[in-house]
Amino acid sequence: MGDSEALWANSFTRANLKFKDFVLTSMTPHPVTETPPHDLETGINHLATVGRLLDHPELARVYVYTCYYGPVTRPEIKAALDIPKTTVYDHVETLEALGIVSLAGDRPVEVTADPVRITTNDIVVTPTILHAVALQEVDEDVSYFVERHGVGKLAAAVRQAGLHYAGQISQRMAADPLGIPSGEAISIVLALKPVLAVGHEYDPYFDVIFPEISDDIGFESDHDAAAPRQNTES
Repeated sequence: MGDSEALWANSFTRANLKFKDFVLTSMTPHPVTETPPHDLETGINHLATVGRLLDHPELARVYVYTCYYGPVTRPEIKAALDIPKTTVYDHVETLEALGIVSLAGDRPVEVTADPVRITTNDIVVTPTILHAVALQEVDEDVSYFVERHGVGKLAAAVRQAGLHYAGQISQRMAADPLGIPSGEAISIVLALKPVLAVGHEYDPYFDVIFPEISDDIGFESDHDAAAPRQNTES
């Protein structure tokens, strides 16, 4: 583990990556430059949108599924994610209001989501990170991890899991840069396997998280963004 990898992990664990922490803690001052009002407004709205998704795993789950497999209909989202119809409609309405999904057609209405990307200093948020956040809804290991360590460390764990599935580190070696027991490191690396497998195929910004190793990450079997991890993962 080099100094750059340790810095990458620590940059995520210093903050919980909820919106208030993301803005106040993760963004350091830069020299003052003149920013066009439209660009500033767009950037702030983008940050607010990502913050909303980081804080709401179920909303993030609907977003990620639509982003990866869209265009999809709301009944298809309901069936794939096994959530109530009213919840699907509410979440799609929220995502549309946030400006990251669009609706087209009539009976059935098709929903399409734009992939989001936030890059500031050493912090990167893409659909892959949001998929990890969403996994709290269906995977007890991920939910437990976030309860103990926060969303920020979960994002750092995504990076360590990528290093493992690229063949660069063992599961136990992920423990030290994350500052967690080896047993927890093994559990979270296994739990994040579908996140990386699906992200590698569908996240257009996957290589932003893994700029040097994205091509080395590979899996023998297909994974589904809607499905929880199987107990037979190894």
